[in-house]
Amino acid sequence: MRESPWPLERALGMSWYATETPGIGGFLRREPGDFVVEEEPAGPWGDTGPYLVLRLTKRNWEQQRLVKELARALGISHRRISWAGTKDRRAVTTQFITIHGLEPGAVERISLPDVSLELVGRSPHAIALGELRGNRFGIRIRDCDPEDLDGRVAVVARAGAAGISNPRFPASGFPNYYGIQRFGVIRPITHVVGERILRGDLEGAVMAYIGAPFPAEPEEIRGAREAFSRDRDVKEALRRFPVRFTFERAMLHHLDARPGDSAGALRALPPRLLSMFVSAFQSFLFNTLLSGRCARGIPLGEPAPGDRLIFADGREDLVTAGNLGAAALQVSRGRAGIGLFVPGSVARPAGGQGGDPAWQLLGELGISPGDFAAASRLVSASYAGVTRPVALTAGIESSTTGSDVILGFFLGPGQYATTVCREFMKADPVQMI
Repeated sequence: MRESPWPLERALGMSWYATETPGIGGFLRREPGDFVVEEEPAGPWGDTGPYLVLRLTKRNWEQQRLVKELARALGISHRRISWAGTKDRRAVTTQFITIHGLEPGAVERISLPDVSLELVGRSPHAIALGELRGNRFGIRIRDCDPEDLDGRVAVVARAGAAGISNPRFPASGFPNYYGIQRFGVIRPITHVVGERILRGDLEGAVMAYIGAPFPAEPEEIRGAREAFSRDRDVKEALRRFPVRFTFERAMLHHLDARPGDSAGALRALPPRLLSMFVSAFQSFLFNTLLSGRCARGIPLGEPAPGDRLIFADGREDLVTAGNLGAAALQVSRGRAGIGLFVPGSVARPAGGQGGDPAWQLLGELGISPGDFAAASRLVSASYAGVTRPVALTAGIESSTTGSDVILGFFLGPGQYATTVCREFMKADPVQMI
């Protein structure tokens, strides 16, 4: 393994690469067409039900903003629109959405730049988050380091497929990190907001979301955030934040009408966005735990005490020093995968709490299962905890064209294309935005 030198990655818990090869460098998303995502739905769809199912293709649109614009164009609440997964902004993406109570003719009235909608059926229920088979990616990394480019690309591509083609290969894929976009591409702040919610510091959560500036933002926006953080002047902040900053302005309008109501200001956000804060903190916990595992030199394909075995029937077992040999046998025979438990409101997951590094980390942070339960009541979302595989494997098709590298691969739900790309690039994460 190789340690990441980039402070932003390390701050998000993404501290290791699986491969030792030098990075190819380069840049992602020089153009939206450099990053193409096609969702494979859980489908199929029927022709009955109150939910209209649409195939949405967008180019260079932030998803939450697009949903707001769609709702405005249709004259409906954005809460009637559902989707399975949030797609990248600077990209060309195709995905499926459902809209409750919409007549097919209404779709024909939609005219938004770089957006197309195609009717594919009806459904008796809304698409739920995670309700998809996965995503297929076509990615161009531009202006890479030309030195032995083909060789370096081939080494990383083989490592990514190791867990597929040869389960006994010692490097079993890549660390299955939550990618930077899970925390916010321009402002990786969502996990900080989530942590403050869990600590009961709702005012701090509001201030972090509105007032924390980041270098990648335009100067006028950084100035607006810094002024609000310093002066707490809601009316001045409304004057300085442009209209396109709909989420910040929604919170500020609420605070203007109800000073000090931080809980209400948070609830002024779309429910899906609000629910993402605490889950982003859980993602940060997972990344941190996985990096700690890598730092101890534990191969991704070998179980260790504190890991969890994941079986095909959904059963999980905690790996301990006492059952380590049996756990290794289960993994080597392909009967179980290796995961890490991400804590939540369930106090004692299957296999017990003792010896699990996740609970030890949470205890060090001073956060309890009860804090997750309280956050669930605030945002009307469940944070029971989840086990996530430690490794990401993918069959990667790769080629080079001059100094550009072209990649094609399929990933399951909850896996990140940037986690694959960072293994090739090993570059400043700003180059992947």
